[in-house]
Amino acid sequence: MARTLFEGDIPEEQIEVCPVTETQNVIAGKWKIIILWHLRQTKRFGELQRLVPGISKGILTNQLRELERDQMVRRKVYQEVPPKVEYSLSDAGKSFIPILEVMGEWGKKYAMSKKDV
Repeated sequence: MARTLFEGDIPEEQIEVCPVTETQNVIAGKWKIIILWHLRQTKRFGELQRLVPGISKGILTNQLRELERDQMVRRKVYQEVPPKVEYSLSDAGKSFIPILEVMGEWGKKYAMSKKDV
């Protein structure tokens, strides 16, 4: 009989995580991919909020914190009044840019194919 995760007899360190699942865990969230796209250049919080219409301040804050926790985004706080905070891609975030570009190309082709129907 094959072992299953539900039996609880497989040590956690032996459970292999699908690499696509790992990626999904990092970019899951309605806005994260769009935020990463816009952070190809350093942005301040207000700039990001304007670039992502429909996102609330709280959700943007939460998504940025999660991306920072997952080491995709860097947050730099300047010690001035009023406080200035900038967001940029970390090295891991920068390595995701080619994937975003491929996704963008796919999106363009998909949109065009829908017009042909």
